[in-house]
Amino acid sequence: MRKEVKMGIFGLCLVIPSFLLLSVIVVIPIILSFIESLRDEFGGYGLSRYVYLFTDEGMRANIVFTLQVTIVSCVIVLAVSYALAVYMRFSTGRLVDLIRKTYMIPIFIPGVIATYGLINLLGNHGWLSRWLLLFGGTLPRIIFDQKGIIIANLWFNIPFTTMLLSSALAGIPNAVIESAKDIGAGRLRIFFRIVLPLSYKTFLVAVTFVFMGVIGSFTAPFLVGPNAPQMLGVSMEQVFSVFQEREQAAAISFFTFLLCSLLGYFYIRSMVKEETAKA
Repeated sequence: MRKEVKMGIFGLCLVIPSFLLLSVIVVIPIILSFIESLRDEFGGYGLSRYVYLFTDEGMRANIVFTLQVTIVSCVIVLAVSYALAVYMRFSTGRLVDLIRKTYMIPIFIPGVIATYGLINLLGNHGWLSRWLLLFGGTLPRIIFDQKGIIIANLWFNIPFTTMLLSSALAGIPNAVIESAKDIGAGRLRIFFRIVLPLSYKTFLVAVTFVFMGVIGSFTAPFLVGPNAPQMLGVSMEQVFSVFQEREQAAAISFFTFLLCSLLGYFYIRSMVKEETAKA
């Protein structure tokens, strides 16, 4: 047996356990959820559960609300994280050292504890509101509102996204930056011509992770979000546990999966195009 065939069989043996695990954890549950979502109230099969998603006023409001929170959260997280990553990569000083030592702290704080901390800080009777009352000010409604979910998403996602982008920026050679400066390139030109293209792949990965994390989140939307409209994760839990409608909950979960798959499709497509262009 040739060496290439042996290496191919060995590589296949390494992949099979991961593929089986992926099938059990992801693929099979998705298929079962889709089949469950096709069952109607009369015991037959159809698309009535998905029709309900787009015809019911409350469900439409939940979908729009989820997309609004997700898009706004992604934009702010990526903007702040990229700015922090660039600042830490190309700056020096005590402030940079302080940021490097502290920006990862939120990752090690459990989500429930962090969420309750935000409630105690930003609630109507929280610490910040009490301090503002001493000076005659009032705090706008943040907790149990869309703004509370977005702030929680910033807390949860900025550290990991910053770490991801920092690793990409760390791989940019200093010699390339210095060469660009020597020929008279300004900061903006260096960023758009060198820094951004060299970190583009990691940026797409960060977009994908943040989008999927926010759109499928539950803890923060459940604890600090409004009663209506709701994020899809909270809505799915309510439909399943309160109204005991498994089929409708399955439809919501599969629809959420389709939204994530749509972003994944564009990510894979862009990566394939880039690899094809290089070839």
